[in-house]
Amino acid sequence: MTRVTVGGRIHFGFQNLSLAHDRLYGGVGVGLSEPRLVLTAQPADDVSCDWPAVAAYVARAVDVLGVPGADVTVEQRLPRHVGFGSGTRLALASLVAVARAYDRSVDVRDVAPDLGRGGRSGVGIATFEAGGFVVDAGHPTELFTSAPPAEGEWTVPPVVARHDVPGTWRFLLVTPDVERGRSGDPEDASIRSVVERADPGIADDIALVLTRQLLPAIATGDYETFGRAVARLSRLNGAWYADEQGGVYRPPAGRLIDALDSIPGISGAGQSSWGPTVYGITHASTADTAERMARDALADLGLDGTVRLVEAATTGASVD
Repeated sequence: MTRVTVGGRIHFGFQNLSLAHDRLYGGVGVGLSEPRLVLTAQPADDVSCDWPAVAAYVARAVDVLGVPGADVTVEQRLPRHVGFGSGTRLALASLVAVARAYDRSVDVRDVAPDLGRGGRSGVGIATFEAGGFVVDAGHPTELFTSAPPAEGEWTVPPVVARHDVPGTWRFLLVTPDVERGRSGDPEDASIRSVVERADPGIADDIALVLTRQLLPAIATGDYETFGRAVARLSRLNGAWYADEQGGVYRPPAGRLIDALDSIPGISGAGQSSWGPTVYGITHASTADTAERMARDALADLGLDGTVRLVEAATTGASVD
């Protein structure tokens, strides 16, 4: 039996969604220590899984690997479609677990396109591989236009920058109990709509944030500048998505982000992917107070939900 353990991820946003620039997408994000996905796999004559939602991922992994089947048990569930990258985590963890159960090795970066993963952002694959803070190169715009090419005609975007996150940094995650974020065909349709009309000037602003603030901040361990930079990156991405999600942030994320921004010790806040999870960047010295105040803010807004205080992942998925 093989066990795979991996935390979720935060997606801060893309570098470019305009067809006017040479490269499209270019994800920016960070791997998390938790919440976690933990699943086990062992060889079988067909596909079985104790969580029906995961069976399709297992079946695709079995098909790609050309093995008879697998019996998969999900010991710890990663919340789905709330901003933690569950789809890519489930696809890659299933692939690795099934491969190892058959005593085979597999390169997730090479195989991810066969699983339909990495077609836009490469952050999910890169943080599955090695954790940390990641920036990927995106895809050549002429290859993708407003719709992705057929599977097999693209590769996962390469990592252009990766940094370990200082151990004293904390990520405050607030997931309100509201409708889940977009995925699958609805997400693809929304992205196409955004790309077809995206303002190229926003990408120019993001480039300045990335090169003059975000990358220097992670390299020097400056969490306050890092927080302000990711918050700015999130707002700029939200300007692209405003027509698709009902505002710069998807309601009620805007109210939650305003609340997090008012908490002492939080240096910046934003929305992960389509939400509804929002995040705040803080420090170990102020994290407990920030967590308590975030719980109070959630209640004051009349919302139920989950508040987590987590560290960044320092490594990729573990396999044993």
